[in-house]
Amino acid sequence: MKKKIIDNIKTLIYALIIALFIRSFFYQPFYIPSSSMEPNLLVGDRLFVSKYTYGYSRHSFPFSPNLFSKRLLSKYPSRGDIVVFKTPADNRTDYIKRLVGLPGDEIQITDGNLFLNGQKVKRNKINLSTQIKCGDENINVDAYEEVLPNEVSYIAVYRKNGSMQNSDLYKVPENHYFFLGDNRDCSKDSRYLNSVGYVSFVNLVGKARIIFFSNDKEKGNLLKVWKWGDIIRTDRFLKTIK
Repeated sequence: MKKKIIDNIKTLIYALIIALFIRSFFYQPFYIPSSSMEPNLLVGDRLFVSKYTYGYSRHSFPFSPNLFSKRLLSKYPSRGDIVVFKTPADNRTDYIKRLVGLPGDEIQITDGNLFLNGQKVKRNKINLSTQIKCGDENINVDAYEEVLPNEVSYIAVYRKNGSMQNSDLYKVPENHYFFLGDNRDCSKDSRYLNSVGYVSFVNLVGKARIIFFSNDKEKGNLLKVWKWGDIIRTDRFLKTIK
């Protein structure tokens, strides 16, 4: 009996070590808790983030141990990547946003248009049938397909009434990045210099890759098995993130 208990404990320890290894070096699951990236990422999406894409920093590991100050095996991100990062305000909280500005870039919103290094980012207005949320509120938006200079395209939405029309001019410091939420008027991102601001390369955790599960919590708790048909978004399973 004692031997069996010891064997079970060993198995559990080995399993935890393997899970920690995979989580730290390869893929980590994340949950989307807010509507800041709608319509591309929804509240209730669960996704895998690749930890190796940009190399490894102390934030690649649980509890961000202060083992080293720079990135190892570093590879630079690209405009348009959807990235999980630790907020500079506390170096603990995970945010997920779209990378728009590289080191040295100048970003500004003028008359409701996004400008990058003095050039207006190309965009085409589209019809969007999806209802967009901002917290618990449903909002009316104008939706656009925006195209960054490297030809990465995505859907961004702007509130019809009360959208930010003009912003300060942001110049991204060396070794830092500028992030925006795709739900532009419902996102705390790099425009908020006191809470997020410019994000250091060291603070990048990984690149969002694929949605493996999604549920609509407004339609019910997952414990209500009889409602799974409404609660679980099967159309989002194994959806590649762009």
